[in-house]
Amino acid sequence: MPSFKIAAISALAAVASAIPSGTRFTERQLQYHQAAKRQNDAAAQAGLNDFDILQFALTLEHLEDTFYREGFARFPDSDFAALGLDARKIEDLKSIGLTESQHVALLQSALAQNGIAPVRPCTYNFGFTDAAGMVATAAILENVGVSAYLGAAPLLADPALLGVAGSILTIEARHQSSIRVFGGAIAVPQAFDAPLGPRAVFSLAAPFIQSCPEGSNLIVQAFPALTMAEGQISPAAVGTALRLTSASPGATHCAFTSGGAQPGGTKFAPFTEAEGCQVPHGVAGISYVTLTSSAPLDGKIVDDIIVAGPMAVTVS
Repeated sequence: MPSFKIAAISALAAVASAIPSGTRFTERQLQYHQAAKRQNDAAAQAGLNDFDILQFALTLEHLEDTFYREGFARFPDSDFAALGLDARKIEDLKSIGLTESQHVALLQSALAQNGIAPVRPCTYNFGFTDAAGMVATAAILENVGVSAYLGAAPLLADPALLGVAGSILTIEARHQSSIRVFGGAIAVPQAFDAPLGPRAVFSLAAPFIQSCPEGSNLIVQAFPALTMAEGQISPAAVGTALRLTSASPGATHCAFTSGGAQPGGTKFAPFTEAEGCQVPHGVAGISYVTLTSSAPLDGKIVDDIIVAGPMAVTVS
């Protein structure tokens, strides 16, 4: 199974090649092999270099590109109009899918011009049932994309790539806000966005991936799955109990990673299998819930304490 969109953020960086179609890359943009040799400590610890990050990004863009193409092929404009979207908003929604396709082409070129075979699309199952469900899933995917880019940025070896990554990140953020509006949600539910690490991002993407072509499986492993307990209602409200199900024992806390959770980006709440945990104050919008074996006081979540998850939850 391929890693998910976490690579997307770094991949965006590769989009330094994101210039008008037909234009040759600059010498600077073609020197990715130099950046790969200068991977920073965080990337080295994760076993990643800039090429790996670009492949991760392409994996995510393939997923998003396929998501939109399959959704628009399945649901006619009238289904989106029934959700209250006028012709302009429907075109805007389709344009979001088009930009994901353009990201794919750019990342493929960036890798190929450096002598690296780009990963190919996988086989996916998005669980489409109706247009409303597609819009709701799109909101989560775009939110994960923003978090993936934020989390991958510090892993880039070449600081010059950060500007390009930022230019893609702003587009992903516009996607996310637009789709929230299309779905009737608050456009900007918090003042900050939350970064996610590669394994967390892949864990969120993995449920959509059925299989991948040989040679297109990436090195990141997903954490054990985390799901809502039967009968649990979503979205969740601050102060209410959230009951969760996981096959991995050893969890003592729920970790809520959200742009509104300061400092550190994550709020922790005591967890038991019988009672679950309460949604803490300071969490809003799409949040990432993870089961952990401890609750660091600095509000920072690291892979070593993750027991299961993350899972995307909307907090009202």
